[in-house]
Formats: sequence, structure tokens, C-alpha cells
Amino acid sequence: MKEIKTTQEFDEAILSEKPVVAKFYADWCPDCQRIDPFLPSLEEAYKEKLDLIAVNRDHFPELFEKLDVFGIPSFIAFQEGKELSRFVSKLGKSQEEVEQFLNMVTTIKGGL
Repeated sequence: MKEIKTTQEFDEAILSEKPVVAKFYADWCPDCQRIDPFLPSLEEAYKEKLDLIAVNRDHFPELFEKLDVFGIPSFIAFQEGKELSRFVSKLGKSQEEVEQFLNMVTTIKGGL
């Protein structure tokens, strides 16, 4: 999963024609750490359909505020610079829930 280093890099990543799902997280977040073990297998399974990027809350608080992301971990899908969908809550997320979100993103891509 590509770790975003600058706001410009984020802005460029979400312009992709292929859907891009941003994982918003923080190093100190226990729920974020709980999803880390299964994310590589999901990234591999969906690599033909979408790209995954990671955005650290502590490095980009202004981006979190701009996107109204208050709970972590959270996922927002983008395509061609537009938000497609989001999976945002303060609750922990299971592998099944994340997979359901990714499946939903792959069905709505290009539908905007």
C-alpha cells in the first residue's frame, strides 16, 4: 500500500481513472493496527480493480478536516478526483466489512 507523503501526492493519486481507496489511519490507533494484518491480502486480491493508498492522520490533519474524517480507521474511495463512497466510523472494522466496501466500490466505479 502506497504511503502518501505530501498533500500534492494525495491530490494526484485520487485523480486516477482507476478507483483509489484511501485508508485514513494513525500509528497510535489500536483499531488501525488490527486491520493491518489482512490489508495486504485484500490489496493483492483487488489490485486489478483499484489501488489502495494510506494517509496518516498525524501527518495530514488539515486533509482529515477538509474531508470530514473524524473516526479512524476510515476508507474513502475516489475516482478522477471525485469521492465515490466512504466507509467512515469510529468503530473497528473487520476484514469482511472492508471487503464488502471494496466490492461495493468496484461495482460503482465509472458510474458517476
